[in-house]
Amino acid sequence: MSQIYKPGTKLSSTVCKTQIMVLRAPAEELTITCGGAPMQVGDPEELGSLDSAQANGTLVGKRYTDEAESMEFLCTRGGEGSVSVAGYSIDIKAAKKLPSSD
Repeated sequence: MSQIYKPGTKLSSTVCKTQIMVLRAPAEELTITCGGAPMQVGDPEELGSLDSAQANGTLVGKRYTDEAESMEFLCTRGGEGSVSVAGYSIDIKAAKKLPSSD
């Protein structure tokens, strides 16, 4: 299910307990999945089955972004599934190196 996501939108996985909040997203239709199944706005009524190939897990409090950093998500509830956008895996945002204070 592709749709345009606005910052502040909360999405829940339909296969595990993962919940994320959109912090930044391009103004185009995206398909966001977790554990191999589409995520939805609000809590799911029942959970489906998790795809074992998409079960790397999410960590609460971590920010997830793509390589170009064009989109960013905050994990508000961790779970077993891994988040993907349009079939591409989204990874934990790396800390930026600070300049040395020499």
